[in-house]
Amino acid sequence: MKIRLIALLILFASAAHAQLGTHKETFTHADTLRGMLTPLRTCYDINYYHLDVKFDIDNKFISGNVLFKYTATQDFNKLQFDLFANLKVEKVVYKGKEVPYTREFNAVFATFPQTIKQGSKDQFTVYYSGNPTIAKRAPWDGGVEYNVDSLGHKWVSTACQGMGASVWWPTKDHQADEVDSVLISISVPKGLKDVSNGRLRKVTDLKDGYTRFDWFVSNPINNYNIEANIGDYVHYTDTYMGEKGKLTMDFWPLSYNLAKAKKHWGANAKPMLKAFEHWFGPYPFYEDGYKLVETHHLGMEHQSGTAYGNHYQNGYLGRDLSGTGWGLKWDYIVIHESGHEWFANNITTKDIADMWVHEGFTTYSESLFVEDNWGKQAGLEYVHGERGGIQNDGPIIGPYNVNKEGSGDMYPKGATLLNMIRTIINDDEKWRGILRGLNKTFYHQTVTHDQIVNYINEQSGKNLTPVFDQYLKYKTLPTLEFATINGKLYSRWIADVARFEMPVRVKIKGGEYQFITPKTRWAPVNIQGVTKDNIEVDTFNYYIGVLVD
Repeated sequence: MKIRLIALLILFASAAHAQLGTHKETFTHADTLRGMLTPLRTCYDINYYHLDVKFDIDNKFISGNVLFKYTATQDFNKLQFDLFANLKVEKVVYKGKEVPYTREFNAVFATFPQTIKQGSKDQFTVYYSGNPTIAKRAPWDGGVEYNVDSLGHKWVSTACQGMGASVWWPTKDHQADEVDSVLISISVPKGLKDVSNGRLRKVTDLKDGYTRFDWFVSNPINNYNIEANIGDYVHYTDTYMGEKGKLTMDFWPLSYNLAKAKKHWGANAKPMLKAFEHWFGPYPFYEDGYKLVETHHLGMEHQSGTAYGNHYQNGYLGRDLSGTGWGLKWDYIVIHESGHEWFANNITTKDIADMWVHEGFTTYSESLFVEDNWGKQAGLEYVHGERGGIQNDGPIIGPYNVNKEGSGDMYPKGATLLNMIRTIINDDEKWRGILRGLNKTFYHQTVTHDQIVNYINEQSGKNLTPVFDQYLKYKTLPTLEFATINGKLYSRWIADVARFEMPVRVKIKGGEYQFITPKTRWAPVNIQGVTKDNIEVDTFNYYIGVLVD
């Protein structure tokens, strides 16, 4: 879900991948206000938030305030922040006085009494209240989820990727500007606990029937990852000796699931950290720790507080998305959602249109987890098996500046693409270095699609842009065509990308694979003795069409 986790059941692929909203052909001014970085947004760089929010669960009502601390990137006297229109802005306070504001759809425009000078550090506070959007099917549609556990205790959580954090708190709701740190103060009815991101600093009895939990995140965080989880939780801890030393591990199951959680989470979390630190580099948030929190919804990659609702079973709700058997040896939600700590939380795309960077790499991480535990062939079988969920229903890169993701194929097709890139590079240590290098080079940064592709090109020494373009910008697969011309075998690519070329592994039946590099014009296949009848293409590692005339 940002997972938003791969919601890719093979039998329910279409419904599952609809998690971030329904397909739209046209966009409105409201979409632009939500998705575009206008001067009213770029004029200030968010440094710090303090959310102070009370949950009246019985009335499904929230109230509180959010402090914005920022640095002015230019002179301005007006800025935009965001809050869903069904929530009321009570007031906007600057230097102790209320300032005027206007609203348009889910955008709020505050005007200050004097010019805020470029480079200055300043702050304002937004007071608000209301009944936030109730998530009907979290995490695929966003909002606040209200439930009770099996013992009747209230159980509430937030999940808002795609829809946006402004569904429940005022914020500059755009992925391009991650806040540097945040204090999350959640007040809940006495007897319940709140679990949010980062580290618990303080618990305060408010003497009014509520308890406030203060959580601090010291690392940059994208705002849709900021969470509230309220329930009858218990807490236990562990540690992992990783690449940067001792990593604290905190676990928050429901009280009656403590024994089950200790056994099941223990069997998955440490092997995950071992595998992903090997492939991607150190866990990106040692300062804030690693945490799993039980939720009613299936899961979400909330930074340093992964939401978990897979019912303590292996697979994806007990199913193997790859159909190979490998996916039933581990808990999909623990592995996938934790993988997002590297791709989505450490490296975050500036625009949700590029969400394939989050979901493609994280879905691919599942096969690397399998490889780390059961060998390379097992990992290759897993990623090959996930092709069963590919729909080829549209471009994976979405339209920019309107807060719209592309096709849900970003999960299985994105992973398949990355396995092909690994195959083309044909050097596993170099490939591992690229994956680790991405997380080091773009550590705690927001990025674009082009930055990711250019980095892989530079480090691999290959121009892979046409390959990425074909698989991410078009729904059709490239087809490798063979034909006999004047008694000799020729090949070419049929593709949407002009001058497309991609090295591909072929062999004569019974022989060893070797690379050829067809282009979009006919060229001879320079393998001695090859014919259209004895050539074999590596369609296990390449997701392509093959046509032999």
